[in-house]
Amino acid sequence: MQQRDNRLTALKLEQFKETCKSHQIKLTPQRLLIYEELMTTDEHPSTDMLYQRVRTIFPTISFDTVNRTLLTFHELGLAEIVGGTGNSKRFDGDTTKHHHFQCLKCKKIFDVNYEPYNQLEVSQELEERFQVLRANVYLEGYCDQCKE
Repeated sequence: MQQRDNRLTALKLEQFKETCKSHQIKLTPQRLLIYEELMTTDEHPSTDMLYQRVRTIFPTISFDTVNRTLLTFHELGLAEIVGGTGNSKRFDGDTTKHHHFQCLKCKKIFDVNYEPYNQLEVSQELEERFQVLRANVYLEGYCDQCKE
């Protein structure tokens, strides 16, 4: 897996432990490893990608355990589910405001930090009909490697 520039810091790890504790989520070695793997990659991995990685350390862990753990992380605000094409959910440990680009050929997902996207406004009509919690830009196309 590609590594993020912002490695898992002691502060992030403490915040993770505090979040688990405050939500009465038992901090198991498996959960900790799944979190560490998610936080130290910028690949926006699927459940299967993380499962393959984690089972090298915990061979008896199930795919379902990894999947449920990732969904719990999402519910707790520790991870984002990245939308896009394809059948499997992709996850992002970076919960700061940013957007995504997915290559339609190789399926890689890239972070996009572009300030004007952060200024996206929700129309009055939508605000009246819905309670909008997030507004993110998700771009699709072909990356540098695949656009030829």
